[in-house]
Amino acid sequence: MKVATVNYAAPRGWNATLPVTLDSPQTLVLAFAAPEFDQRPAPFDELVAAFPRSLLVGCSTSGEIAGAQVNDATVSVAIARFEHTQLRRAFTFVTNAADSYDAGARLAKQLAGPDLCAVFVLCDGLSVNGTPLVDSLARHLPPGVPVTGGLAGDGSRFGHTWVLDRQQPEAQRICAVGFYGRRLQVGSGCDGGWSDFGPERRITRSEGNVLFELDGKPALDLYKSYLGERADGLPGSALLFPLSVRRSGGAGETLVRTILGIDEAARSLTFAGDMPQGGVARLMRTSNDHLIESASRAMANAVAGVATDAPSLVVSVSCVGRRLVLGERTEEEIETVFDGVPPGSGHVGFYSYGEISPALAGGASQLHNQTMTITVFSEC
Repeated sequence: MKVATVNYAAPRGWNATLPVTLDSPQTLVLAFAAPEFDQRPAPFDELVAAFPRSLLVGCSTSGEIAGAQVNDATVSVAIARFEHTQLRRAFTFVTNAADSYDAGARLAKQLAGPDLCAVFVLCDGLSVNGTPLVDSLARHLPPGVPVTGGLAGDGSRFGHTWVLDRQQPEAQRICAVGFYGRRLQVGSGCDGGWSDFGPERRITRSEGNVLFELDGKPALDLYKSYLGERADGLPGSALLFPLSVRRSGGAGETLVRTILGIDEAARSLTFAGDMPQGGVARLMRTSNDHLIESASRAMANAVAGVATDAPSLVVSVSCVGRRLVLGERTEEEIETVFDGVPPGSGHVGFYSYGEISPALAGGASQLHNQTMTITVFSEC
């Protein structure tokens, strides 16, 4: 395969000539863009004109990853032409979070076909419950097909996210790309670097990704009491203090969940993924060094899943909450990932409202929050 990366910023335009010779039906064009480009879609029109036979997919971000850099107000693009792998693109409209499971089934039906070996998915970050979406994809796709990707972002504003529908930025969309063939290798890595603190709280009332009560008390009130003066910045300030969630029944797997919105009237919190009623929740915290070290581990695990040093497409999806914690050290997280990118490869990605990846190599794909997830696509 051959991979090239380019970057767009106004008013300078593209930082390099678009590599039009890579255009083909087996070419994937990934475009991760600042949210405001839904009002200035010229870069997407230019990509379609330069790569008319290729598959263009992308979404809004909370920061664009390009090589070893993190940018704002740009479009970060990777063009990857596969030699032995076929591609298929699927779209669906999602009415609200309750439609997420059915949306996964619709996508899986569109992607069904022999030799399907991987799926990369991008979805609206505010209208989708990532847990049933990923569960549905896993249930309706052939066993062992990894699903990676993420939820579109909008910084800490939580106002408007979008996914490219062909070249048009649209809300309430999910786009997935299926990869078909026997010579594609896909490695994935996922690591968080967060730790629990404070008392455990029982989830006494929830519906899907909406949390109403912890220990029989309104969830929003309890959470605000923890945040103190930071509560005035909700929902954005919640990115600094996610919750760990464990289903009832003992020491099961713990997932990290980030708040996407609040409802003052219902005293509830809306998360990117399910909050299982009867489960246990606990506050989390981290340090800059722990986040950077976790990104390095995620990269090492992703590369270990690909038995080749050939040029690869490397896609990083990290959580906006990590960026807010890291602040001026954000690029250190990306630099430690870029240090592990195979020679001749292209590296792009974005800061998200949720990350989709197997937690462990060969394991089931899940929705994560506050993690660094990395997918490596390579051909042998």
